[in-house]
Amino acid sequence: MNLSAVMSKRSFVLQPGWPTHLVGLALVAAMFLLLFAGDVADIVSIWWNVSTFGHCLLIPLILFWLVEQRLHELRQLTPVAWWPGLIWAAAGAFCWLLGDAASVALARHLGLVVMLQGAVITMLGPQVSRGLAFPIFYALFLVPFGEEFVPVLQTITAHLSMLFLDWSGIPAHLSGVFITTPSGYFEVAEACSGAKFLIAMAAYAALVCNVCFKSWSRRIAFMSAALVIAVIANGVRAFGTIYIADRISIDFATSFDHVIYGWIFFAIILALVMTMGWPLFDRRAHEAFLDPHKLQGRVRYAGRIGVIAPSLMAVAVAAPLWSFAMVAASDPVPTRISLPEIQGWTRVDYRPAYPWRPRFAGADHEVMGRYRNSQGQEADLAIAVYARQQEGQELVGFGQGAIDPDSKWVWSAPALAPAEASGEHIVAPGPVNRDVVSFYSIDGVVTGNATRVKLQTLKARLLGGDQRAAAVLISAEDREGYPAQAAIRAFLRDIGPIGPIADRSTGKN
Repeated sequence: MNLSAVMSKRSFVLQPGWPTHLVGLALVAAMFLLLFAGDVADIVSIWWNVSTFGHCLLIPLILFWLVEQRLHELRQLTPVAWWPGLIWAAAGAFCWLLGDAASVALARHLGLVVMLQGAVITMLGPQVSRGLAFPIFYALFLVPFGEEFVPVLQTITAHLSMLFLDWSGIPAHLSGVFITTPSGYFEVAEACSGAKFLIAMAAYAALVCNVCFKSWSRRIAFMSAALVIAVIANGVRAFGTIYIADRISIDFATSFDHVIYGWIFFAIILALVMTMGWPLFDRRAHEAFLDPHKLQGRVRYAGRIGVIAPSLMAVAVAAPLWSFAMVAASDPVPTRISLPEIQGWTRVDYRPAYPWRPRFAGADHEVMGRYRNSQGQEADLAIAVYARQQEGQELVGFGQGAIDPDSKWVWSAPALAPAEASGEHIVAPGPVNRDVVSFYSIDGVVTGNATRVKLQTLKARLLGGDQRAAAVLISAEDREGYPAQAAIRAFLRDIGPIGPIADRSTGKN
């Protein structure tokens, strides 16, 4: 095919209405980005600063390329303003409202992307949207998601490492996410969980599934294999670091991990996945991604762009307006709070074997102290109070709770706790072992479940409930002759129900 023929093919005459609808879409999208500028800045900051989501910087370019690949066929379709598209935009606005009410950034970011998807569907209509189905779906990878799987992936990586160590003949012991071998003490930290590999692999595999496959069975097989390989490969990576440390030195293993692993290792895994999938590719190189003739036809529920565009903007504006109204209705907390007196226990100086203090960024009040009973058992009590929760000021979330990410404390394993609390066994250099039992109180509910905290916060913010909230943490160190669990059980027995303590701290009684 000569150059003039190619140019003729690529410059197919536009159907009527494209300029008007593209300008309208651009204006609506710009309004969305300005209205939710804070979330846009958060998303871009995460892309730029969090290595797990560095691949997201490429997604806008990939979206542009995906649309460009479909331009010739899209030009043969007629865009229309379409009322049902508002449903998807409204779903995005509601998702954003839920995220804002529950202080879940992921839901807000997802809501913004869904609103933008809704804008495309509403302003261009069903024919064009079906032609852009995959690029519209692929835009979901703009949302920084996946860190929720880190604890599970840490555990899987630790067990895979133990399996490979056993095969290699290196004696090892696993405790939580800590592996002990003759050469040292290793932690399968959050950075070693493989979340970065898995998330980037999911985005890459989804793109390959669309570009290289037509058969859904082959797409599912390729995606499944890619994700499984990513998880296993990360286990191999963790094992390799421990193996090198055992055979050479820990310092060499650390430098080797920094130089060889990371994106170089990931590139090797990508090459392996593509090599395995290559024989299954069933889409020809120059095959069109859509048949415009199958998408053409009469469109029901079309409307005037001058009416639908303002309606789309109104849907987006409604979410932050409702959120602002609920925030204005929140109740104040006391000007100061204090630790309670507990029968059988005396306040003593706080002298931990290794400094520990929970982190509750943005709390209106925080107090902490140590208690000792007549048997010599010691327990620490920490209380944090919020008048209302919002981004950066929340009971549960990344970096909040028993472990300050800026400290040397690390999570090791779950710990025993009452049904209405959560328990964690944490470790500091030494090693120093500590158990922490966490209670959260919001709108009359005491729980240790982070999901329930978010749901109760959501309920209070959406329906005008009491937004005041408190965290009550009871902790103890493992000391010789005084196990942490025994001290915590004794303290819980004597302190009584946590609800009244939380209510008094937030000023509810």
